Amino acid sequence: MANPIVHWELMVADPAKAQAFYRRVFDWTFADQGPEYTLIDTGTPPGGGLLARPPGVTMSSLNCYFAVEDLDRTLTAAVDAGATVIVPRMAVPAVGWFAMFLDPEGIPIGVMQAQAEPPADR
Repeated sequence: MANPIVHWELMVADPAKAQAFYRRVFDWTFADQGPEYTLIDTGTPPGGGLLARPPGVTMSSLNCYFAVEDLDRTLTAAVDAGATVIVPRMAVPAVGWFAMFLDPEGIPIGVMQAQAEPPADR
């Protein structure tokens, strides 16, 4: 399986200011998913997300999420190769699961395992 980018996020100090900027510069559209997360539609896949920097995070960033077949196996391989898990496996309802690690250079890398499709009714 290839590991394409399937989602990306902007983690910023001021989400409202970021929305205004990217709407003006790129004409992106935004859809709030609750008080803490907004989906970004650039017009072509993959879609993105926007969130405020969590407490203690001092820098804004662009996070990328790569598709994986087995999230747990990928995290184990990453740690064995020198990574540090920073967001353990978390469920994304109706999507699947994600996690994040820092590679040996300190770059945050996101991984997503898609939820298995339910069997088709016969």
